[in-house]
Amino acid sequence: MSRLGGYTGKILRIDLTKRDVKISELERDLATGFLGGRGFNSKGLYDEVPAGTDPLGPDNKLFISTGPLVGTTFPTASRFNISAKSPQTGILGDSNAGGHLAPEIKFAGYDQIVLEGRSREPVYVFVDDGEISFRDASHLWGMDVYEADEAIRSDLGDRRVQTAVVGPAAERGVRFAGVYANLMRAAARTGMGTVMASKGVKALAVRGSGSVEVAHPRMFEGLVEEIEEEIYAHEQYWPRRRMGTTRILMMANAMGFLPTRHYTSGTFEHAREVSGERLAEEFNVKNRGCFACTIPCSRFYAVKEGEFAGLYGEGPEYEALGSFTSRVGNGDLGLALKANDLCNRLGLDALTAGECISWAMELYERGLLTQEEADGLNLSWGNGEAILALIEKIANRDGLGDILADGSRAAAEKLGRGVDLTMQVKGLDIIMADPRGLKGFGLGYAVSSRGGDHLRSEPFLELSDDPEIGERMFGVPEATLRLAHRGKGKLVSYFEDWNAVIDALEPCKNIMQNMEILTFERASRVIEACTGLRLSPADVRRVGERIINVERAFNVREGIRRRDDALPRRFREETLTEGASRGTVFDQEPMLDEYYDERGWDKETGIPYAETLERLGLVEAARDIPIK
Repeated sequence: MSRLGGYTGKILRIDLTKRDVKISELERDLATGFLGGRGFNSKGLYDEVPAGTDPLGPDNKLFISTGPLVGTTFPTASRFNISAKSPQTGILGDSNAGGHLAPEIKFAGYDQIVLEGRSREPVYVFVDDGEISFRDASHLWGMDVYEADEAIRSDLGDRRVQTAVVGPAAERGVRFAGVYANLMRAAARTGMGTVMASKGVKALAVRGSGSVEVAHPRMFEGLVEEIEEEIYAHEQYWPRRRMGTTRILMMANAMGFLPTRHYTSGTFEHAREVSGERLAEEFNVKNRGCFACTIPCSRFYAVKEGEFAGLYGEGPEYEALGSFTSRVGNGDLGLALKANDLCNRLGLDALTAGECISWAMELYERGLLTQEEADGLNLSWGNGEAILALIEKIANRDGLGDILADGSRAAAEKLGRGVDLTMQVKGLDIIMADPRGLKGFGLGYAVSSRGGDHLRSEPFLELSDDPEIGERMFGVPEATLRLAHRGKGKLVSYFEDWNAVIDALEPCKNIMQNMEILTFERASRVIEACTGLRLSPADVRRVGERIINVERAFNVREGIRRRDDALPRRFREETLTEGASRGTVFDQEPMLDEYYDERGWDKETGIPYAETLERLGLVEAARDIPIK
């Protein structure tokens, strides 16, 4: 194709079985229709991973993509998406992380890297501009993430090389193991690390010497300056810089939707003791940002006293902080930091690990799991010794940990009890926000293409509780009232399209969406300045809609239907009994009807209508997709 700005124009395919490398040209239609990142990956999965593929077999493919903004001066454009069929859920798997790996991939000359097949021996793949080599990783197998990263840098004699590493949990087949860039930048959800390890790959190491050119430099830099000024002046700038996402914990507690003791309550009596505010005041020592970041929201911490004195690290983000505090009933902040550090080193998704542990604790508290079945551990709420022991047991597939290592849904099926108590959708454990107190978020969990996830939609506007915004944007005042149900189909579909575009362009969603920086209108101008492509705001939103629909088509092909777009029974039938969200349940079915109508999907089955797919140019999906 004729060269577009922002793209390298190259896709690197690595056949691990044959130890073969192929570089293909990026097709203009792919760039125009899917933009990059998550868009490229989701289209690749639909086209190249047939229904019924074994997620841990050699026929599954692992796609790693950047976006056109990555490697430029665009604020926060530092992220990559990594996608495959998920071993945890059996459907579309996908995760996203920042740091410095993605721009290095661009500097090496690639928009996307695809890992295919399976290596006979453990390897790490070194991408050094146009030179790709397969390095022996037998000495790395068994190392934790930090140890392996250090060993690779030492092997290559280059401290500036960027790595994506899996830990021992992935090697042992834990189905929710992640891929870790810059040690602690976790692409942790849906088991992408498990897929990488199943291919015999311990790590991807990248070194690039190139650069990224944009189509219209003056226009682009003008937009960059405009956006930077807007970010610096934003009311969220300093709270985000000081606390990152951990600032959410106290807010969630005050509004009554902080998951506590496995969603049996929406408030935690020790919230202040484990809050982002206390972390900032007593533990944080330095900020750190990703490539091109204007808000260095990640934080280095040091534990100076108590049982975990001497522990230091980066983070945690809100999900990990909440997962190892309120979710498990733990009021010891030092213990939560230790738990997060263990997950990072071992390569575990902290959120799913937290769900598995809190689920086991609820079973134990209800008398449905004995101490003998728990390997002698006392699984009472907040027992720190048990929490840390279970993390190790999960990573080692030891005892009860072996049952939990496939995720809460699979664990419940193995034990033959507690299925209704698993807080997951489609096999993916839901996040640290109770949907009874956030109806739009809850609908987003239900319909998300990767399972119980908030980042596909994250409709933060409902936190405004401002009906005027709902009326202005969606024609439904209740759409932006967090405890109302009406209008949520419009709200969630809008935010899903928006987030899909951001995930394709690959800046930081926390800034570009939550601070309302990269709207469809502004994205239209940014895309033109960067790539030269002229897409109207409506065209840009249509790209997001196209990504959502190709992901749905992939999942429908794997058997997903309306029945699977369901939250756990607790949220639909049991009311919260305390806090600012008390007395509410999640009224699922009317919201699903509204959402399917908005999407152009059949309300009985949840399958996109053929005309919807054809309108979006997804002709093959329209032809292949089942009717029922």
